[in-house]
Amino acid sequence: MYNKYSTTLILGSFPSVKSRASMFYYAHPQNRFWRILPRIYNNHQTLETNEEKSQFLLEHRIALWDVLHSCTIEGSSDSSIKDAVPNDLTFLLENSDIRRILCNGTTAYKLFQKFQKFDLEKSVEVLQLPSTSPANARFSEETLEKIWKEALLHHK
Repeated sequence: MYNKYSTTLILGSFPSVKSRASMFYYAHPQNRFWRILPRIYNNHQTLETNEEKSQFLLEHRIALWDVLHSCTIEGSSDSSIKDAVPNDLTFLLENSDIRRILCNGTTAYKLFQKFQKFDLEKSVEVLQLPSTSPANARFSEETLEKIWKEALLHHK
């Protein structure tokens, strides 16, 4: 999900079982992504539908995608990923104004570093952020919001 005005690309590793079923990003109700993102932009509405979420992302020039196109995975467990096939990000990056890539979690960042080797005429900042997944109990929602806000609003 992106358009030509997108400046920030948020990459997950591979969609969860819930996201694959709903055919939209971060669909697990316990994933904190859709709770913290609106608050970062002082939008305190609850984003319920995929259409509302898409509109929000486009308004804030955010693109969403996953590092992997396909893989063998047990449920939603990133640690079980095998036979990984990366997405080709070239088209997205060449047809948008992406200036930075935020990897949602360690796995997304490691997979990005392993698979995403591309040459761009423009420089792109790549950051690893803590995962918004409910499996990442190490970070409270408030801490995640603070870290993500810094990355989204106070970048180079």
